[in-house]
Amino acid sequence: MRKTPELLCPAGSMEALRTALHFGADAVYGGMKRFGLRAFAGNFDESQLREAVALCHEKGAKFYLTMNVFPFDDQLEDFVAAARLAHAIGVDAAIVSDLGAIVTLRERVPGLPLHVSTQASTVNSAAVRHYRQLGCERVILARETSIARAKAIHESVPDVEIETFVHGASCVAYSGRCLLSAVLTGRSGNQGECAQPCRWQYAVVEEKRPGEYLPVSEDANGTYIFSAKDLNLMPLLPDLVDAGVASLKIEGRMKTEYYVATVTAAYRRAIDLLAENREVFDAALPGLMAELACASHRESDTGFMLGAPEQPAGAEGFHQEREFIARAIADSEAGESARFVLKNRFCAGETLELLSPDGVTSFNAPPFLREKTGETVETLGVGGETIAMALPCRVQAGDILRGQVRNHRR
Repeated sequence: MRKTPELLCPAGSMEALRTALHFGADAVYGGMKRFGLRAFAGNFDESQLREAVALCHEKGAKFYLTMNVFPFDDQLEDFVAAARLAHAIGVDAAIVSDLGAIVTLRERVPGLPLHVSTQASTVNSAAVRHYRQLGCERVILARETSIARAKAIHESVPDVEIETFVHGASCVAYSGRCLLSAVLTGRSGNQGECAQPCRWQYAVVEEKRPGEYLPVSEDANGTYIFSAKDLNLMPLLPDLVDAGVASLKIEGRMKTEYYVATVTAAYRRAIDLLAENREVFDAALPGLMAELACASHRESDTGFMLGAPEQPAGAEGFHQEREFIARAIADSEAGESARFVLKNRFCAGETLELLSPDGVTSFNAPPFLREKTGETVETLGVGGETIAMALPCRVQAGDILRGQVRNHRR
């Protein structure tokens, strides 16, 4: 019997961390203000990191710290100091890319568990054995590694945990090690500052016809010859479990708490159903795929997981089937008035859905209380205000209300 894999979710902010834990994450990963490859996520300062780690451990979950920049010599002392602080705080592992950083941390912060980042481009068992000799406990395989090859690596080096991405944005460059941003904007993706130039629109110019820009291909939204499709491996979870993958990782430290809630809830349910039996998972798969479509996403595929990838370009724009309406801030029983912080406008009479760790409940929205003024209203478009309304089901703080799409493409 294969072990049930860990569900590892993104925590780019404290709100996202709480949301991931609420919807069933076994572990989260996030960064400090420096040395992670998402410099523009919310990230955590020292006090926030202490709070984040304590909250994870209180919930029986783990916190992995992203330290996967490629540090220069003049950055190493600060890098080591940050790792020592994180180890003292109690992070469960540091995610590291650079070979020199791994060797340095193993020598100077010997008690800190190390996971090898996908940025290290690990695609074979020889590399995994090498990292084991350096004292690393887990390797996050390059996205270019197929399931069959991941299984072979696990069977060759079974005492090193294998982690793989299963959902979210993908990079057009090998293992995300792209130079476009550094060359075009001076913001290096390998220092956590990627400007995502692969998502820009491009055209070609013939040498003797300057100023004449010819689109490579075009639709109503523009030309996107580099923009990779999102990854969605929900249908392949049984194969990943069979391959011995220890941790299933969701991308998204720059994503909203609504994205984290929707995707975490879907994969949590999928993993639990698969642990029950394959037939139950297969029966639920269409509904699980529909749930994933409720979060903002580009067109998706399975990347390199089945071998040769599909055409990686042409992922223009975002789509979603539901919109984030409000977040519950207090527990309530069915029929009681439930309190929410409003995110987007809705109207009484519309069909809303409550997303909770127990599943999805649909209901028609009643008129609701605007707590700021004490009036009962049928619509409100002021984000951040607290509202209250009776729901036909139990509500837990952290649950998400969602409804029809008004502000995003479907």
